[in-house]
Order: sequence, then C-alpha cells, then structure tokens
Amino acid sequence: MKVIKTNLKGCIVIEPAIFKDERGLFFEAYQKEKLDKAIGYEVNFIQTNQSISKEGTLRGLHFQEGKYAQAKLVSVVKGRVLDVVVDIRKDSPTYGEHFKIELSGDNKKILFIPKGMAHGFLALEETIFTYQCDNYYNKESERGILYSDPDLNIIWDFPTSKRILSSKDKELPLFSELDL
Repeated sequence: MKVIKTNLKGCIVIEPAIFKDERGLFFEAYQKEKLDKAIGYEVNFIQTNQSISKEGTLRGLHFQEGKYAQAKLVSVVKGRVLDVVVDIRKDSPTYGEHFKIELSGDNKKILFIPKGMAHGFLALEETIFTYQCDNYYNKESERGILYSDPDLNIIWDFPTSKRILSSKDKELPLFSELDL
C-alpha cells in the first residue's frame, strides 16, 4: 500500500498493492490497522454507502456538521469519477482550498477524507461509487457548497451542458455564505 499526502492536511490517497494472475486480481480495499497508521489516529467506519451514477452526474459538494461530521473512505468499483474535496476547517492553513483526483475502477485509488471537508464527485462515465463513513448520516446536519462557486475555482473538466445535478445541489450556498 502506497500512501500519498495531498495539499489538504489529513486527506490522503491510497494506492493499494494489486496482485494479478491468470485468474484476475486481488487487493486490500481497506485494512484498519494500516489506515490508522497512515492517518495517525484511529477511525472506525460504521456505515458503507454505494451510489450508481450516470455519466455526467455531479453529486456535491456535501458535508455534515457538528457532532455528525464524517470522515470518509471513498473509491470507485466500476467507472470513473473526478473526486473533489474542499477544506472547510476554519483553523486549517488550507481553509477554502480544494484537492481533486480521478478515481476509477481501473486505477483502484482510494481517498481518505477527514472530518471537516466538503466532498463531491462527477461521474465521467457510468459509475459505481462506494464510501465508508465513521458516523451515521443525519439529515438535519447535512450541508453543502455550490459546486460552481467562483471563489473555489474548481475546474470540473466536463461539459456544463452534459452535467446532471439534483435541484438541491443546484441551490446550495456559496462558500462565503457558510456559517461554520
């Protein structure tokens, strides 16, 4: 397992060791002890979610606040996404900055997102996306940031006319409007 630090403190990319032979391939998608060592503290995932998205689907930028904040371990089973994380921790030196990466069923990269980050992804093709969370979903604490906020300057690398968004995601507030 190779661990790659990103520009956002605590947000890491994991490249698992992949073992291939004539039968196919095998890799560890999650191993608690190794992840805890890589991030420097213990995390306990209690919920696993999966979404299936059509090409062009943009989900995000979402987060949960307060005692319901979530750390996430995200990956793609099949397909490709442009995954984006925004640091919303006011005391962080990278507050308001973002990180983006292509995750795919082919590259098998895994992204750990610590609490205090907004997260979203854009399906570059039909995709099965999975994520483990260390806290339960709580509708009342769910928040978000508009994916196209000009202050965040996220380049989604996909034609605007082909993007599919929920009405909720189209109406999220700007980063500057958040009361964190």
